[in-house]
Amino acid sequence: MNNRQRPLKQYEWVMNDLKKQMDEGLLQPGDRLSSVVDLAAEYNVGRSTIREALSALKAMGLLDIKQGGGTFVKALPAEPEPVHPMQRYADLWEGRAASLRHLLEVRRVLETGCAALAAHHRTDEDIAVFERLITEMKQSEDEHFIEQADVQFHQQIGIATHNPLLLELMESLSNKLHESMKDMRALWFYAERSSAERLLQEHIRIYEAIANQDTKEATARMELHISKVEQVLNEKKAEYRAPRP
Repeated sequence: MNNRQRPLKQYEWVMNDLKKQMDEGLLQPGDRLSSVVDLAAEYNVGRSTIREALSALKAMGLLDIKQGGGTFVKALPAEPEPVHPMQRYADLWEGRAASLRHLLEVRRVLETGCAALAAHHRTDEDIAVFERLITEMKQSEDEHFIEQADVQFHQQIGIATHNPLLLELMESLSNKLHESMKDMRALWFYAERSSAERLLQEHIRIYEAIANQDTKEATARMELHISKVEQVLNEKKAEYRAPRP
C-alpha cells in the first residue's frame, strides 16, 4: 500500500513492525513479547496504541494473550505447499468467523431485548454497577482486565432486566457469549476506523440509554454495537476473498 495515499496510524505501524519481526524469524513461536509499558517506551507511543496493535495481531491469530502470563507469539499451522500469506490468515479466521457470526445473531436477538428491559427495570444499584465497570474500562491499562469488565458490563445488562428467566438464559450461554465478546473486541481493534476510545464510547452510550430509562435508545445502541462488528466481519471476509496478485 502507498503510505502517501493513506498514512498509517500509529497502531498499524507498530502492528506491521511486530508482524515483520515474526515473518523474518526475529520473533519465534512461543516467544514472549515485552510488556505493554516496555513496548510503548520502545516505540515511543502511548500504551493504548500498543494495546490496539496487540489486539489486531491477536485477531489475526498471531498472538496468544494469557491471563497474568503475558503475550506470546503463536505458531501458524505447517503448510504443505507455498501459499499466499493472506490465505494463511484467512484459513485461521474462517472457522472463528462462522462461529462468531452465529453468536452475533443470538446476541442481536437476546441482548437488544435485554437492553430495553434493563432500561425499563434498572435500579439505582444497577446503575452503580454500570458506573463502576465504565470507570474500570476507562482507567485500566490491562487489556485482559478491561476485557473482563466488558464481559461483566454485558452480564449486568441481563441482571438489570430483573427477569430470572432471561438471566438464566444469559448464564447458560455465558461461556459462548464471553468468547464472542473477546472476538468482538479484537475485531473492533482490527478495523482501521476503530480504537479503544471508540469502543469505550459504545458502552457509555448503551449505559446512558439504560440510565435514562430510554428503552428505544437502549435497543438502538445495542443493535448498533453488534451491527458494527458484523460489518467488520463482512469486510474482513471480502478482504480475504479479493483477488490476490
